Amino acid sequence: MCWDISLHTDLEIVKKAFPKLRDERKQLEYDYRYFENVQAITFPAYPIIYKDKEGEELGLLEMEWGVLPTYIKDPKEQEDRRRNMINVRSERILADSKSYWHRLKNQRCLIPVSGTFEHRKVHGWKKKVPYFIGEKGREIFYIPGLYQWHEIVDQEGEIHKIGSFGMLTREANTVMGQIHNDGPNKRRMPLFLTPELEQQWLSAKDEEALIPIFNYEISDQELDYYPVYTLRGYPNRPDGKHRYEPYQWSDLPPLGQDGPIQQSLF
Repeated sequence: MCWDISLHTDLEIVKKAFPKLRDERKQLEYDYRYFENVQAITFPAYPIIYKDKEGEELGLLEMEWGVLPTYIKDPKEQEDRRRNMINVRSERILADSKSYWHRLKNQRCLIPVSGTFEHRKVHGWKKKVPYFIGEKGREIFYIPGLYQWHEIVDQEGEIHKIGSFGMLTREANTVMGQIHNDGPNKRRMPLFLTPELEQQWLSAKDEEALIPIFNYEISDQELDYYPVYTLRGYPNRPDGKHRYEPYQWSDLPPLGQDGPIQQSLF
């Protein structure tokens, strides 16, 4: 599962790609240090581009990462289930007409990112090595997602409309399979697209137009990827650099060569 993304480029760039975008954000200025590594585990608010279900307009708005399963009423069970709705398996959206994701298939969004992070298991190492993954030549790109609305009532009795979203994933290409090589959802990756397919994700009128999007696999050569410093539990790197900048791990074997290694990360 993809639980880590990064946005370290000015979000105003999205308005060049989507000139008719309606900016609905409550916060227009961001501390991009916070966005260097956004972790889905806490269901954080994050700016996404969404298509209005009732019309053709696009909005830019913060929604919570992790679709809220409103059909579950018990709060503890709801939160546990929500952790499985951070990502959306793209293969299932059209395949199962009774699935939750099929019902949301017209509530489509794009998630602006500078890149994502994934963790690699190295044989003999105690902790996994995080990697930053981006698209070559693109300051910001857009991962497709699905969103939904729900309502909450505050302490004063006011009703508020809240959005939540999930990120589309697919089977990994060769490089991503070597990085995301462990865990129950190993060899998965975010559904990286071309600029044309990103636009098509929002403009598609029927299911037939979605099939090329779900079938697209980005090539290894179109990705930038490199190891970074540990993300979990460390607010700052010892070298003072940004979380998305390369970090040289001593004795880290090349991808695809995860033989026995004696040294641990710590």
